[in-house]
This record gives sequence, structure tokens and C-alpha cells, in this order.
Amino acid sequence: MKLEHVDGENKGDVVLFALSTCQWCKKTRMLLEELNVEYNYVYVDLTQGDERDEVVSELEKWNKDLSFPTIVINNDKVIIGFDEDQIKEIFG
Repeated sequence: MKLEHVDGENKGDVVLFALSTCQWCKKTRMLLEELNVEYNYVYVDLTQGDERDEVVSELEKWNKDLSFPTIVINNDKVIIGFDEDQIKEIFG
């Protein structure tokens, strides 16, 4: 699974599953960057073939509904949807 990287302060292993056309995903990325969080992300809608199968399979482990955005933190905790308060609580 190929992830894009955004530099910032290391606040754990943070992976964002997003859609390139999703306004809530964009707000989530902007908030993470505002909080200076280092993270990796993948735009699921821009993947194809085997890569898409791999990405969807990984996302499904954390979010059975396959909804966006989904943030996975340290392969342990998950935030589903744009939850500004929870994001700030964890990374602020």
C-alpha cells in the first residue's frame, strides 16, 4: 500500500484513509496540518487493482462501513469521520 507522507511532529504512527473529493477528508487533513501532526495518507478513490484491494482490506479492519475520513493511530485507536474535538484531544 503506497502512502503519501506529510511532515510534522511525530505524534505516533498516524494513517489517514481519505477520498480525494471528500470535503470532510480535506478538513481532517487541514486540521492535522494545523496541529503539526506528521502523518501518512491514501486517497482510496485514486487507487486501482491490487493496490485498491489491499487498501480497502486494511481500512475494513478498522472501519467496517468503509466511510471517510478514517484515522488509524498506532495500529490501536481509530477516529471515524471528522471529529474535530477528538482529533484535538489526541493531537493537540
